[in-house]
Amino acid sequence: MLELKELSKRYGSTQALRDVSLTLGPGEIVGLFGENGAGKTTLMKCVLGLLHHQGQVTLDGEAVTRQNIARLSFATCEHSFFPALTPADHRDFYRSQFPRFREKRFAGLMEFFALPMDRPIRRYSAGQKNQFEVILALSQGADYILMDEPFAGNDVFNRDDFYKVLLGILEPQETVLLSTHLIEEVSQFVSRAVLLRGGEIVGDAALPDLEETGQDLMGYVRSVYHYQPDRVSRALSNLTEEEDAP
Repeated sequence: MLELKELSKRYGSTQALRDVSLTLGPGEIVGLFGENGAGKTTLMKCVLGLLHHQGQVTLDGEAVTRQNIARLSFATCEHSFFPALTPADHRDFYRSQFPRFREKRFAGLMEFFALPMDRPIRRYSAGQKNQFEVILALSQGADYILMDEPFAGNDVFNRDDFYKVLLGILEPQETVLLSTHLIEEVSQFVSRAVLLRGGEIVGDAALPDLEETGQDLMGYVRSVYHYQPDRVSRALSNLTEEEDAP
């Protein structure tokens, strides 16, 4: 169980997270949604201990330390790999550092994305770099896999196929926390939706519960954020009036 208790983070005068409490259990695939600046990346970095924060983060009741940090992995759009090394070099390094490194999964995902093993990562395209970042996070052997906008630069076909592959390879104890703006695209993939706004959790719903009420994920997100469907038409009307003014 990964548990966050009253997690708060400030950047100077800006409150990035405010008293966030959240529990993630084994086997969940959780979508973390919110506008730009909602606090999604900050939350993940606090969980990993990359940012100083207030509040507690525990794994099965224990603080996250060097002894259990390997149970967490992170796929970040900022990248955490060594650009001068090849995937083969990364495989050897991860194998030496993480006893639970999943070599078969690593090889299978490299083949799925058709990524060359002997090319330095710096020579990969932007999309390939993001693919490799995800491969490392999934192959580390972690129980909790955090992904922050992992599919930037990838085409819709690669993303759709990857969701299907991911559902097929995850084991019952593996939990995924996925931060993305592609809400409709992942609606058939996630089992739970957590919504952030202004650094606070404003929604938390299991997808099966939404389906029972006849509501889909996008409808739930719109209702929680009080989306105004006439927003575009009002903006266009105002812009047109300004252009028509003498």
